[in-house]
Amino acid sequence: MKDFFQVVRYQQAWHELMNVRPPQVLQTLGLYEAGGRIAAADVGSREDLPSFDRSTVDGYALRAGDIYGCSESSPGLLENVGEVKMGQETSLTLHKGQCCWIPTGGMLPAGADAVIMMEYTEKLDEKTVLTHRPAAPFENVMQAGEDVRAGQIIISAGQVIRPADIGLMASSGVKSLQVFKPYRVGIISTGDEIVPPDQELAPGEIRDVNSYALYAAVDECGAIPTAYPLVKDQFAAIQQTVAAGLAANDILLLSGGSSVGVLDVTLDVLMSFADARMLFHGLAVKPGKPTLAVGIKDKLVIGLPGHPVSALTIFHILVAPLLRPRNEIHDCEGHLSINVFSQAGRDDFIPAAIEEQKDQKLIHPLLGKSGLMSILARAQGFIHIPYEKQGIKAGEKIKIRMF
Repeated sequence: MKDFFQVVRYQQAWHELMNVRPPQVLQTLGLYEAGGRIAAADVGSREDLPSFDRSTVDGYALRAGDIYGCSESSPGLLENVGEVKMGQETSLTLHKGQCCWIPTGGMLPAGADAVIMMEYTEKLDEKTVLTHRPAAPFENVMQAGEDVRAGQIIISAGQVIRPADIGLMASSGVKSLQVFKPYRVGIISTGDEIVPPDQELAPGEIRDVNSYALYAAVDECGAIPTAYPLVKDQFAAIQQTVAAGLAANDILLLSGGSSVGVLDVTLDVLMSFADARMLFHGLAVKPGKPTLAVGIKDKLVIGLPGHPVSALTIFHILVAPLLRPRNEIHDCEGHLSINVFSQAGRDDFIPAAIEEQKDQKLIHPLLGKSGLMSILARAQGFIHIPYEKQGIKAGEKIKIRMF
């Protein structure tokens, strides 16, 4: 292994990963199974929504022109010719001076062009209704196709399917759709000093954080995580676990063993596999400089720093965009609360929290000793200080990349 990093910009690293990420497999799912998945193709509505003119209130369907100018002192007089039944096609046709009772969601009868709410009417008898205010054409009416037209794109390729999207497809007559099969992501933590969370610590030992934090992060992105047992910094042990991970997953995340050091065997293990090719080793970022990536046949292995804060930061910068669409990664604008300093020649990513003020959002950098997990746990996202800048001044309008 080389003794020094050949660092690259994180944008270059991301493009390298995108160019070699495993191919996405398509599958067709019914609506019950499609929630949270990523649409692989546009989906069009099969029909107009609604498919008929319908009332949005309980009241009387009528012709708006018949009650033009009516009021409390001069009510309109209409002949009640019947009732629209919920969930049934109506055969009623309204003529001049006629109305009929209609429930919310009921089908507007032929000849009608408005509905007046029952609160503004008075039923004199079974055949006579007074109206105490006028109605505009199509008032309290949702016209056929007003929500969605037949053939209209209601789901775009690359969109994450939300519960409301499922409802829209169901109401539009869509039964199934093509989605991308989620990536399977294996998570391997290495290190002689790492022990499970439930084990008592001996001097010099630390508990495994990355397996659990990365598992949750992968799951949050809609991929399928698998965490492997902890592995000691031994070539054969790491090689065996990596081989198992490659056989069962599309992407492997290794944490630990990516810094230059005596026990650093991660890269040596990865490059020992047939068809292994180095993508990069070292990023011009803080935190996360000792990040590496290797392609092995059609699989992708990303070596994350062993430090949990660095590992999660790099996950959000490089891995999350591989697993979910970039349009699902959101920024929020606000004003920086204090001066933040950086070093030109690297991209800095600083945990930050947002304070909602009356007239603006204030973004607070969460500063402290490098690697405090409590800081990252309080953060809502991170501030990016670009490669060419040496800091950002208080009061500047900036963006925070939300987790």
